[in-house]
Amino acid sequence: MSNLKFLDVAPLPQGTDICIPNPAPEALGQQKAEQIAAMFKALGDPVRLRIFSNIASHSAGEACVCDIADVGVSQPTVSHHLKKLREAGLLASERRGTWVYYKVVPSALAPLAEMLSLTKHQNTPRPDCCH
Repeated sequence: MSNLKFLDVAPLPQGTDICIPNPAPEALGQQKAEQIAAMFKALGDPVRLRIFSNIASHSAGEACVCDIADVGVSQPTVSHHLKKLREAGLLASERRGTWVYYKVVPSALAPLAEMLSLTKHQNTPRPDCCH
């Protein structure tokens, strides 16, 4: 037997919108904040951001280190920046023969996107309700 109770609710007039506000985001814990901060720090360098963008926009979804070397710094510096992006959890790599291929870790982008859209959700009313 269920303990559910049903309410008798009058229907809304036709054309009435129901407003359900966006839920408040959860505050970050220490570990999650450190992880996301490391990602933003890694992307905070212009060369790393160019490397990351180059890999993310590559038509095959991955790029060989030979395809991303032209970012205005030496090859050892590119390797250093790739290492920092990997350590931050933004890139995955796979060695194939003498070349290393890099691809963006899709699950790493979600926390960054959430943080970037946080202000938008708090300060901008939804266009369809809650004005």
